[in-house]
Amino acid sequence: CPVHTTKSLLCSAATASLSTLIVMALALPTAYALTRTSMPFKELSGIIIELTLSLPYLLLGLSLLIMFSSPAGKWLKEQGFKVVFSPAGIVMAHILVNLPYAIRLIRTAFEASDQRMEFIALTLGASPWRCFLTILLPLCRRSLVSTFILTWSRALGEFGATLMLVGITRFKTETLPGSIYLSISTGDNQAAMATAMLMLIISGLTLFLSRLLASPADRNKRQVFIR
Repeated sequence: CPVHTTKSLLCSAATASLSTLIVMALALPTAYALTRTSMPFKELSGIIIELTLSLPYLLLGLSLLIMFSSPAGKWLKEQGFKVVFSPAGIVMAHILVNLPYAIRLIRTAFEASDQRMEFIALTLGASPWRCFLTILLPLCRRSLVSTFILTWSRALGEFGATLMLVGITRFKTETLPGSIYLSISTGDNQAAMATAMLMLIISGLTLFLSRLLASPADRNKRQVFIR
């Protein structure tokens, strides 16, 4: 049904955009801390990020479900922050799935950047914050935009963690992957194929844009992480 597809597209686009903005806001300082500071437990933090990348998304969604079904989660619900079986849960699922991915990509970009310019600026009296804003971010801007696009695309197609945390309800928590699932469940294979083709076109465009923006060196490194 075109109405279902339109609603699911709007829901996916809205939740993916919001979650990607939050992910980038969290991933940038985390990647900077892992590459430019001597923070304690740096190695342990890296291991946790790698572990999260390797876990099934259903397991990540289950961990969120357990957390928000706890007394603390029920208290948040009483305060008006409802996550389980609500659109806010879609955003939370996207953040948990994509944050380690974005940190990994941004960390790779920061490690590959030339640190000599930052060192010179620091010796001339610039603060680390100013070096970050005026040197590191401009040097990595293409990689950061590419990371944003790829993270948004992954959020658009995320299904496992979202299914576990919020389920699939028509016109409420129905994302594009959820729409495909519901269409197959009800025997509407044509609607499922149409939605799948729409997702394929969007994914192809985002991949093309990310590769267009990434430098040749970044393309070879990022192929390992794109899935």
